[in-house]
Amino acid sequence: MPNIVLSRIDERLVHGQVGVQWVGFADANIVVVANDEVANDEIQQNLMEMVIADGISIRFWTLQKTIETIHKANDKQRILLVCKTPTDFQYLIEGGVPITAINVGNMHYCANKNQIAKTVSVDNDDIAAFHYLKDHQIACYIQGVPTETATDIFTLL
Repeated sequence: MPNIVLSRIDERLVHGQVGVQWVGFADANIVVVANDEVANDEIQQNLMEMVIADGISIRFWTLQKTIETIHKANDKQRILLVCKTPTDFQYLIEGGVPITAINVGNMHYCANKNQIAKTVSVDNDDIAAFHYLKDHQIACYIQGVPTETATDIFTLL
């Protein structure tokens, strides 16, 4: 079974908070970005690689490739798995990726979304995906950085 040390929702995927703070806090040695768009965009990949500390590997996989590949991970790989949306994580879980908890970082506000926390806004699709996750006993908590107190997202939906 893959050693997933942290699963995180972050619309920005990999940036300073993820690439430095969360990698260090989770003691991850590899970041897997599961996102269909970024998996095929070298410019975005290069930008994300810049914020990853030396000695940390990073992979850019489609959601389907993540499902097909993550079970081949070596036990020594401590994986930080990052996706943009709760729907992405629902897809991964439906595909058999073993996730027990999800850290919710940034889900930006836009039209048709309701802000439920400082950095988290959700629409009906997000809420449905979070309920799917809850029904599958996956803890989901809002926590921007490791020093913040975690908040159970289900108390805010």
